[in-house]
Amino acid sequence: QLQLVESGGGLVQPGGSLRLSCAASGFTLGYYAIGWFRQAPGKEREGVSCISSSGARTNYADSVKGRFTISRDNAKNTVYLQMNSLKPEDTAVYYCAPCKVVALEAFGSWGQGTQVTVSS
Repeated sequence: QLQLVESGGGLVQPGGSLRLSCAASGFTLGYYAIGWFRQAPGKEREGVSCISSSGARTNYADSVKGRFTISRDNAKNTVYLQMNSLKPEDTAVYYCAPCKVVALEAFGSWGQGTQVTVSS
């Protein structure tokens, strides 16, 4: 069973940075494109970024382009999301999941996510 565990969330001031990690358990992460998704209170879950299995291709939502960077270390079975210049509207629960790079869509089950709160 594919299991992904998110970590690295927290409370940060506007303009600050966080790095999220998505670790795989029970399978080889390098076989899959993996993406980050988020869900804010009262809103639908949306795609943030997706990276291909090799790391050669990435895709970002317009709202995070230039601020967020997705990367992966297949040797560590982990995908990262570096978030800079955070804004209050980035506040959400962040999830990772297998994804389709171009469509920025997820497939598979969701983990528990990690809460990111941007507030002064």
